[in-house]
Order: sequence, then structure tokens, then C-alpha cells
Amino acid sequence: MKRIMGKWPVLTLQLVLLVALLAACSSNGNAGTEGQANVPAETEKAGDSAVVPASFEVDEQPSRVFYEIFVRAFYDTNGDGIGDLNGVTEKLDYLKELGVGGIWLMPINASPSYHGYDVTDYYAINPEYGTLDDLKRLLEEAHKRDIEVIMDLVVNHTSSEHPWFKEALANPDSPYRNWYTIKTAQDQLQTDGAVDGNPWHSYGNLRYLGVFWGGMPDLNFEEPAVRAEMIKIGQYWLEQGLDGFRLDAAKHIFGDFKSTVSSPEVQAANKEWWQEFRKGMLDVKEDAYLIGEVWDSLAIIAPYFDNALDSAFHFDLAGKLLGAAGSETDPDLAFSLGRAYGAYAQSSGGSFVDAPFLSNHDQNRVMSVLGGNVDHAKMAASLLLTLPGTPYLYYGEEIGMQGMKPDEYIREPMLWHSNPDGGEGQTTWVASKHNKDAGGVSVEAQEGEDGSLLEHYRELIGWRNAEPALRDGTIGEYKLEPSNSKLSAYVRVATKERVLVVHNLSGEEQTAEIAASKAYGPFRELAHATSADAKLDGAKLTLPSYSTVILK
Repeated sequence: MKRIMGKWPVLTLQLVLLVALLAACSSNGNAGTEGQANVPAETEKAGDSAVVPASFEVDEQPSRVFYEIFVRAFYDTNGDGIGDLNGVTEKLDYLKELGVGGIWLMPINASPSYHGYDVTDYYAINPEYGTLDDLKRLLEEAHKRDIEVIMDLVVNHTSSEHPWFKEALANPDSPYRNWYTIKTAQDQLQTDGAVDGNPWHSYGNLRYLGVFWGGMPDLNFEEPAVRAEMIKIGQYWLEQGLDGFRLDAAKHIFGDFKSTVSSPEVQAANKEWWQEFRKGMLDVKEDAYLIGEVWDSLAIIAPYFDNALDSAFHFDLAGKLLGAAGSETDPDLAFSLGRAYGAYAQSSGGSFVDAPFLSNHDQNRVMSVLGGNVDHAKMAASLLLTLPGTPYLYYGEEIGMQGMKPDEYIREPMLWHSNPDGGEGQTTWVASKHNKDAGGVSVEAQEGEDGSLLEHYRELIGWRNAEPALRDGTIGEYKLEPSNSKLSAYVRVATKERVLVVHNLSGEEQTAEIAASKAYGPFRELAHATSADAKLDGAKLTLPSYSTVILK
């Protein structure tokens, strides 16, 4: 996947916001850059002699579907009940058949915790998951199947059991003392932690900063040696064959306190660090892919696309998609995405890739949020997989696994077998609370089964992989006349191709008149449909309940 960051001068946050506002207030939301076609969206009466333009002025963003894996929960090859890297390798063909083109591995470094976000050795593989040779074999086999692999890189903090931290506490003269923020009990401390609670933790007469938890002391990135070491670590893993990183807590490198985490000074420092990190990664791998966790507003996210990150997860969009599926109401995606893409494009020079998703390891699972409604889950997937950018799926999402916090229970074992007792490869790292009956919520039960959620995901990802406009294209508005809140429609546009996506989000059959567009021409062919009963009769489109069509 080719990724070229823009070379525009750094823009002020005020200018980014102004551009975003103009994009949002324009009559059609078009920004003329990635994610938005530089054309109007007016339609003509059906039957008018509109023609398809020969080409469109768009900035294509080649993408692939990524799949997030919690290795511990995925597939066990040595019978200890814990998933391992060889288990991921074992299931590469399953992922390829699903249509996946990328894997995100949650932390695989040495760690004392089940989740791995507190690292004790950045150069070591968690022995419960396997060895470096196992990882290399996974990477080799994945690349044979044209599947990229990125891993979680947790640079904001270490484990409190990391040798660096232990020495920093024990020896005030150690060079590692300045790798962390360590104060005495007499020091005046700011206590409004950026993620709630007091971020200071006691060790005898000392206090150390750990925004997320006492077991995760924050590294001090004002120390040049820390920055140099983190760049060295990233380079090491790229040299092993990884394609990039998911960067945990990307906005918290300098964002420790609630009162300052969103300040221009802190955000500028964060961006400057990720620009420095990016430069170090490109020195080793010119197309290294960096996606950051920046769980915040558009104004905070946009600057990270300025020669720092390729992608950032679109948290607001996740809620919008689930809300639309659950309420069966059009979310007007082309307009709202136009606002975000306008800001992103101005910050990046047009070279960013959005990262839409429905859920991840920090959020309640899709099927639980949607109350177990499979039809709503299918429509959420249909919306996600027909949008621009690099969509991310959370393991088990494709079979409808449920899960509600606390975190252990949104990370339950992947269900491969319909038998509740499991079978070959089944992990047992935690007793399932929300998926203990397995049955129909399993790969075995749904594979090859018409109408299953798994086959729905395969179908939608297959369309995406086959159609350049769905895979690499931008998004443009298309207004149905008369308007219908149960239908969601938008155009996906590549340089040489465009398609019209229409979803019926409701449980009742809907009809619509498909007018030709001055911008995109007419749509006369029913190219793909999730229901055999969908029909296009002249300009009249009939959509069965909970169905999606692609028109050309």
C-alpha cells in the first residue's frame, strides 16, 4: 500500500478549523481532496440524457480491510489455552477468505499483564505467545497472502516492572531517573489526570507519574534519550518485517493533565514527537504505516496528519454508524465525512487515510450495543465496509460475538466451534461470560451458511476488494428525491469509476427513484445486492428490508 505524506507547510489549528467549517457549510460538503469528490452532487430528473464523465478529480487512497487480533484470545496451537502467534499463522487462510488485507496485533511484547499494554522488554516477544522466529514465520506467511501486519507499539509508558523504572526508583543518580517523571512527597503536584483521577503514585517518599495506572509509569519524552530509544525500538521491529504500528495513547505523550491535554502547546509537542518518530521509521522502511489512537475531537486529530500519522481511528464515526443501524435512520455520511476530510486534507496535503471502525478492544462489542439484533449488525457492517479509508474489524465481530465491560469480557475467546466445550485451537484464557453458549455464534456454525453474519461480512468485503471505487475511492453526496430517512445513499468515486451505494436501514421494503446526477451521470445497472429480491426497474429501485445495493 503506497503512502506518501504531503509536503504542505504546517498550518495553524485556526486555519484547519476554518477550512473544516467551510467544508461543512458548503452546499454539498465537498472538499476537493481525499474522501470527497471535487464535483457538485445535483441530480436531474430520471431519464434525462446525463452521461458518465470520463474521469473525476479525486485523490485516491488505496486501502485494505484490517482485522484486530488479541493474540491471547484468538487460536491456541500448543494446548495451554492461550492463543499464540502460530495460531494467527494457522488462521491466515480464514482471514484471507474473509477478505482481510491487514492484521493489527494487540501488544505482543514481554509483559506481566494479560493485555500487554505494560511492557517489560520492548525487544522481546511475550513467551506465552511464542518466539521471534514464530513472529517471522507469521510475517512471511502473511506477506505470501498479501496481508500486511502491524503491531501495537506502546511508547507512552512502560510497566512498573520494567528494569528501567526499577533502577530509576532505586538510584537517584541513575540516567534512567530522568526517563520518568519522579517527584518527592514535598513537591507541589498537579493532580487533574488526563484520563481522570490522580495520576501520581507513591513509592516510599517518591511520587511518579502514571496517567493510566500505577503499573504503567509514563515515560518522559522531554528526555532526548527516551525519544532516541523509542525510535530505535520501532526501527528494530520494522527490520524484523513488520509493516507498521498502531500507536497507543498517541495524544498522551505530553498530554498528562486534563487542564492542558488539549492546549496548543501540548498538542504541538505531541505532533512534533510523532513527526520525529515517523522520520526515524521512514529511514528504515519508506512505506511504514503508522496509525494512532487519538480519541478526541476533529480539531485535535487533524494536526496529526501533518507528516506524523498516516491514519487515526475515527471514534466519532463509530458511534454514528452504530446509532444509524440501531435507530434505522440515515446518518448523512457524505456530508459529515466531508467536514472531517476537509480538515484532514488541509493538515496532510491530501495524503491521509481515514480509519473507520465499529468497535475495538476498549469498547463494548457491536452485537451487545445493538441488543443482539443481527439485522442491525449487518447494516452497521454494510455502512462501514462501503465507506472510504481503511476499515478495521475487531476479531469476532464478523460472527456476532457479544461483550460488555469490564475489559476482560470484551476480549473473550474467539469462537471457532459451535460446541460450547470448544475444540481444536479454542482458547480458554478467560471463562466466557457473554459467549459461553457458542452455538450459532461461531465460525463453524456460520461458515457457508446463507444469511449468516459471517457470510454477510465476506460478501461486503468481497465487493469492496473487487470494486476500485469502493476500495480506493472518495465519497460524494447523492440526494434521493423524495428524501427518505430509512434510506442512506452516497456515491463512491475513483478517478475512472463511480458507484452509487444505497442502504435500506429499516425492516420494511422501501422504494426510491434513482435520478441521474449532473456530477456522476446516470446509474442504470444493479451491480451488487445483499438480497436477491432487490430490483432496479428503469429508474425505480426496490430495496427489501435491511439490504444494500451497489449501482453502476
